[in-house]
Amino acid sequence: MKKAIPFTNPSFWMPPFAWLLLCLCLRTQAAESTTTGDDCLTIMTFNLRFASDTPPNAWSQRRPVTRACIEKTAPDVIGTQEGVYSQLKDIAADQPAYAWIGQGREGGSHGEFMAIFYRTNRLEPLEYDHFWLSDTPRVIGSSTWGNTCRRMATWVKFRDLKTGKPFYFVNTHLDHQVELARQKGATLIRERIAALKTELPVILTGDFNADGLTNKAYKILNDDGFLADTWTTAQERRNETYNSFHGYETPGKNGLRIDWILGRGIVKTEWSEVVVFNQDGQYPSDHFPVTARVLLAGKTKP
Repeated sequence: MKKAIPFTNPSFWMPPFAWLLLCLCLRTQAAESTTTGDDCLTIMTFNLRFASDTPPNAWSQRRPVTRACIEKTAPDVIGTQEGVYSQLKDIAADQPAYAWIGQGREGGSHGEFMAIFYRTNRLEPLEYDHFWLSDTPRVIGSSTWGNTCRRMATWVKFRDLKTGKPFYFVNTHLDHQVELARQKGATLIRERIAALKTELPVILTGDFNADGLTNKAYKILNDDGFLADTWTTAQERRNETYNSFHGYETPGKNGLRIDWILGRGIVKTEWSEVVVFNQDGQYPSDHFPVTARVLLAGKTKP
């Protein structure tokens, strides 16, 4: 019986340190592959336009288009604005993969919500709260800056079930008429985020009723690197020229964005998109949703 001959082909021999370097490189590549696309979150901000029964663009006409839009974009978390209670229940019924958190700006189920929808197989809410954009933010329905529409913010602390990473998600809607109210609202939101005293990532979504880059409210939130605009930091910008508000008219292409996704603790933004979506000319809302694909800072669970 022949003895087995050890494999000693010199052309395949590598010194021990070379094998170690190869193993380290392969391990690094594997780590990078599990902390990029697979671990990213798709964030959406979406002004739903409140549910009106009056055509054209009644909610009954827009509901199936909204359902299709969300299904196509498949966000992990959505900051919505203007939704009313019955409308939000419709969306929840149409999207069983999501749950939502919110409160009407007039209190309870009354008025428009800043509801946050989240994919339940990806995110777990750990805590949440609301505050009103006024000098008395703990007073439900309060308004002290000259704006006739009550304004508020809803926030949720989430845990990413895939990565184990916790983060804060804040959603708001600034006033559409009073510039002072916009600026004071932005200042209060900045103060509230700062008061969290956290090193965790923070995402802020909303309809800010002001053009990104030029308005004072934008500068208040982004100055000194407090937050950063995912649109400007994105590696790719999709539908870059489209305005995010179209009012059911032919969409403008001046690049005016009043719907923003801001944040900190974001390692990278792979892309951001103005979601230009309609079915047979019917838009889901008078705003286009805006999305961003982001990788959050933090240690991924083993």
